[in-house]
Amino acid sequence: MFFDEVKILVRSGDGGDGAVSFLREKFMPMGGPAGGDGGRGGDVVFRVNHRANTLSAFGQKAHFKAQNGKRGGGKNMTGASGDNVVIQVPPGTVVKDADTGAVLADLVERDAEVVLFTGGRGGRGNARFVNSRNQAPRYAERGEPGHERWLILELKLIADVGIVGVPNAGKSTLLSVVSNARPKIANYPFTTLEPNLGVVLKGDRDLVFADIPGLIEGAHAGVGLGHSFLRHVQRTRMLIHLINGESDDPMADFSQINSELALYDERMASKPQIVAFNKIDLPDVQAKWETLKPEFERLGIDVLPISAATQANVQQLVDAVFAKVDTLPDEEPLHVISAAIPEPDATAVPFTITVDEHGAYRVSGHRIERAAAMTHWDNEEAILRFQEILEVLGVSRALEERGVRVGDTVIIGDYELEWSE
Repeated sequence: MFFDEVKILVRSGDGGDGAVSFLREKFMPMGGPAGGDGGRGGDVVFRVNHRANTLSAFGQKAHFKAQNGKRGGGKNMTGASGDNVVIQVPPGTVVKDADTGAVLADLVERDAEVVLFTGGRGGRGNARFVNSRNQAPRYAERGEPGHERWLILELKLIADVGIVGVPNAGKSTLLSVVSNARPKIANYPFTTLEPNLGVVLKGDRDLVFADIPGLIEGAHAGVGLGHSFLRHVQRTRMLIHLINGESDDPMADFSQINSELALYDERMASKPQIVAFNKIDLPDVQAKWETLKPEFERLGIDVLPISAATQANVQQLVDAVFAKVDTLPDEEPLHVISAAIPEPDATAVPFTITVDEHGAYRVSGHRIERAAAMTHWDNEEAILRFQEILEVLGVSRALEERGVRVGDTVIIGDYELEWSE
């Protein structure tokens, strides 16, 4: 089965916890703090695998998690970093945020690689908290949590030429006679339920042709096979617009397909086309072509009559395609688009405070939420340090100005606290 859209859950690794340790060696029975930092969590990495051509591998596995960093050790030993999780995708894969639809990465080039989500940093060991007021801290940080996100993977086939037309126009037959592809062929609509690729050779040159399943009215809005296959036209450099000569109204079909392409993506309206009128071997179609030919000429549209079944004029069509490709401008370099979670803006508002319907105060902000997640709440010294962070960031004063009182609930990230003096 051809998979061209899947939903997966990814998570980068949590940072390892910092260690609380004191140096205890011969001649140093009362050594100072020596707890090492935790290791960094593994990253979520996407890598293009040029041998893959569908997303079918994700039908068996949809959850991907990088390894957590290891805990720090004594003698100032830093914990090992977690291994990355490397997710291999076929070329042409677009990675989107499942909640917002934002494009996070567009992976096209062979062996392209992007780190989409970095792992959490390791927590600092107690040796990092020594100061003039506290020479023997007995607390350390927890590791920073990793990032978790549901993603949509969409595959857009990478082909030089796309063959488009209404259902049963003969696209699969044409692809089978000009290339090495062997698609399923039958005389009824929607025989092609998935795109087919074929390599077309001419001398020492080759082009990749894609047979795009038949489009119907409303395809741009998802009717029929709709969005599932219109996306595969986007990456092609040019199109063969194949008209079904047996249709009751070939001119209407031609106009409809162009409209559906433009409504889905207006840039496709200007994509170069070569128009072919298929099934010219049939007497009724031959008669119809003689009637329609002047109409196409009046519109300034060059149309080549062909028969994919008997291969009449098919070589002329292939020659025209190669000649057309030669006139197209060089393709712009394809770059990896990455929107991995950025570092917080230092100039942004550091935190916000809201009060919910139950009277609880919720403090939101990257720095304060991260500090809460990295605090050991079962350690009194660690809690006192977190209170100092509240003071330094101005959270305590802001809460008091909002009217917080002893005993009120304050929520920071995933933690629900009781306010005290």
